[in-house]
Amino acid sequence: MPAIPLTLLVGTTKGAFLVAADTDRQTWDVSGPHCGGWCINHMAGDPKTGTIWAGGGGDFFGAGVWRSDDQGQNWDLTRLSKGQMDDWAAQDPDFAAMIGWTDAPLPFATEFQQVWSLGFAHDTLYAGTKPANLLKSTDRGTTWARVDALTDHDSAKDWNPGAAGLVLHSIVFDPGSAEKQWVGISAAGVFATEDGGRSWRRRNRLSNAEACVHHDHPAAPRDGETGHCVHNIVRANGDTDLLYQQNHHGVWRSPDGGRSWDDITPGLPSTFGFPIRVHPHDPRTIWTLPLNGDMAGRFPPDAACAVWRSRDGGETWEALREGLPQKNCYFTVLRQAMAGDAQDAPGLYFGTNSGSVFASLDEGDTWHEIARHLPTILSVETLEHAG
Repeated sequence: MPAIPLTLLVGTTKGAFLVAADTDRQTWDVSGPHCGGWCINHMAGDPKTGTIWAGGGGDFFGAGVWRSDDQGQNWDLTRLSKGQMDDWAAQDPDFAAMIGWTDAPLPFATEFQQVWSLGFAHDTLYAGTKPANLLKSTDRGTTWARVDALTDHDSAKDWNPGAAGLVLHSIVFDPGSAEKQWVGISAAGVFATEDGGRSWRRRNRLSNAEACVHHDHPAAPRDGETGHCVHNIVRANGDTDLLYQQNHHGVWRSPDGGRSWDDITPGLPSTFGFPIRVHPHDPRTIWTLPLNGDMAGRFPPDAACAVWRSRDGGETWEALREGLPQKNCYFTVLRQAMAGDAQDAPGLYFGTNSGSVFASLDEGDTWHEIARHLPTILSVETLEHAG
């Protein structure tokens, strides 16, 4: 059976880029930048239709979501909140005319500055923002509504920003149930719903409170819970709600949808990192990319890059280095910048803040640089076209 055509969706500080593969994933073609030079924090795609969404923004543009229905040839923008350019344009008719600005009201005014994450499942598009809100769209990104039960959660008054701000960055789905969903917020923790977003529960409890002992880092576990600065969460395929989490202070596994978490950090070279991925066919195979520490430069330990893999759900780890830079390597791989496809021999991909994309087609044993000299890469996702 021929391989499914694949596109990597790469969000950067200078727009969106599409990295398209040939049928055997040996040759890659880069197109971009797309989306008007916006900072694109995250992207998502619909494999059935090929529609691509790109979310981002910032202080100048405000927040918005771009959409392409023709594989990136053309893009339409849905603006969600105001930015500095709106104030400028309101005072300068020439500038307003130059950028095509109108004073039409925006649905969320000044409530947030950026779209930070996107997720599409069960014919619904979700967006996480900075500051943390969860939005949903049932018309493919044309109109949006806030998921108030999360935004107005009883704990919201105690949510604290991480170093990047108070961001909702992980949106995780159960492919078998539209009612179940998880989100990660830095630094508020993991939240879950089992009723389609009508109610949410915090899910940060440790399986063993002794895991809190002997940690003095501000982001470390305490009070019987993981540190609330979750960096990324993923769900393993299958009928059980097996979750993995890369936290600001360690890697964790939950066999029960976040109701309890086990520390699986031992064997890794540090407690700090951003991304985590799980194998599409083997729920016990996971990958992460440790960095040397939050206050030590945030680059690979010893300036030598390695992706670390576990074949037993985090009980043991091995470093995978072949094809990765082993000297003077100071890049960072951010929380949404590692992705995987679901082909029979699954590919694994990550992007760096120095503008490179690396790919492995043998589950991390060997790596190849498939794109370079891009702007700072903020996210990588895969779009596998169904037809």
